[in-house]
Amino acid sequence: MTDQDQRLEQTIMGLLDRRADTSSICPSDAARAAYDGNDDGWRDLMDPARAAAWRLVASGAVEVTQSGRPVQESEARGPIRIRRARR
Repeated sequence: MTDQDQRLEQTIMGLLDRRADTSSICPSDAARAAYDGNDDGWRDLMDPARAAAWRLVASGAVEVTQSGRPVQESEARGPIRIRRARR
């Protein structure tokens, strides 16, 4: 795992820690927060941010949702949200 991968996973968890338990974030929130520039370079982190979310799903830490329901990576199409795993 690269430093960028770890930073994105930590960023996702940090953003979720600062929100209500029922809140979710967009992968773009993590990409923007992890990017250290002032331009649109955060967009290059969108695919890595989504990949970080799926790794966190595999570890059981988060769920990826569409229309408020958890989805698997194989069925996700279009915009996704990330929330803490519901147990």
